[in-house]
Amino acid sequence: MAASYDILIIGGGGAGLTAALYASRAKLNTALFEKLVPGGQIALTDIVENYPGFPEGVTGGDISNRMAEQAKKYGTIFFYETVESIKKVGQLFEVKTNKLTHQAKSIIIASGAFYRQIGVPGEKELIGKGVSYCAVCDGAFFKGKEIVVIGGGDSAMQEGLFLTRFVTKLTVIHRRDKLRASAILQERAKTNPKIHFIWDSVITSIQGSGKVDGVRLKNVKTGEEQDLKTNGVFVFIGQDPATQFLKGVVQLDEKGYVVTKENLETSVPGIFACGEVRKGAVKQLVSACGEGCEAALAAQAYVENMN
Repeated sequence: MAASYDILIIGGGGAGLTAALYASRAKLNTALFEKLVPGGQIALTDIVENYPGFPEGVTGGDISNRMAEQAKKYGTIFFYETVESIKKVGQLFEVKTNKLTHQAKSIIIASGAFYRQIGVPGEKELIGKGVSYCAVCDGAFFKGKEIVVIGGGDSAMQEGLFLTRFVTKLTVIHRRDKLRASAILQERAKTNPKIHFIWDSVITSIQGSGKVDGVRLKNVKTGEEQDLKTNGVFVFIGQDPATQFLKGVVQLDEKGYVVTKENLETSVPGIFACGEVRKGAVKQLVSACGEGCEAALAAQAYVENMN
């Protein structure tokens, strides 16, 4: 059995790192679990230009490392472990990971969500180098360029319409012969002169050395293949919350996101949630950090009321 903590934070993205900073500065014994590297999805972003205080922009890796170092400065202990289960034992929560079992008076869930990938050669290698899953984050980098968008639902059309503010040409690649998006979004997309469509097709590989320069397409009906030159690939085929370990623990919505109250407490007193794992969250770094602060303050009040 590992040591017991006042607050245990699951997830080291912007929300989790901010929660760790506030909890540890309040002199609470705080630990944070992250299965990969601090920063979460933001660590994979090349340049962050919309975070306040960085008018010249900042790399995702840099701001992630700075947040982690700031939390460590005030005493947060970092564990690079994967949480497998949570259960209540008396007044404490018992958290089992792939390595140890830990105890805490309160838990903050900040495990985030992950974008669905298309799973083709070149995708992982070129993330942040032309492959993106966030139009607001990366759209401005493609000013005056040509890109492709993968997907046919509301998200793909909404994000695609936003991207037309920057690009000269946007080609939607969709595996069906019609869109799944709402009628109003379909109309806007189809009447936008910058948006073009390639139907009944999927990407089989993303090409480029150091940056995206093209994609390989395959028609799902005819089997015909073709190469398409492009500067960027935006994938919008859905997102899933990282809540597999929370099933049966706290209330989740139909998509698996954590349901919270006004103070970000879940259906279980003492367990709070913040950031992209939470139902209704705005998927931006600045809002995730704000929620991390709010969750930490609520968890602090819960712990202090236990004593």
